[in-house]
Amino acid sequence: MAIVAVSIAPLGSGTSVSQYVVEAEKVFASKENIKRQLGPMFTTLEGDLTEILDAIKEAQEAVFTAGALRVSTTIKIDERRDKTITMEGKIQAVEQKL
Repeated sequence: MAIVAVSIAPLGSGTSVSQYVVEAEKVFASKENIKRQLGPMFTTLEGDLTEILDAIKEAQEAVFTAGALRVSTTIKIDERRDKTITMEGKIQAVEQKL
């Protein structure tokens, strides 16, 4: 189980990139085994790491298909093998300590 933060953004496509973000989000939303949470700068994905990485590759391609000529993708991975982690669990752990 992994939690992955991903940002896929076209370069040189102007100041607003929401039209491209929509195309990437459509890919993530279509993946039944991947849980997603849209944020202002990253999308957080939860699920099997291989499936997530495949989805990221597909989402990057969707941004190219939407007209981008250059795409920058940032990925941050949190994978644990000693216990199951969830997006909610990570947030709750911090909120409990506040």
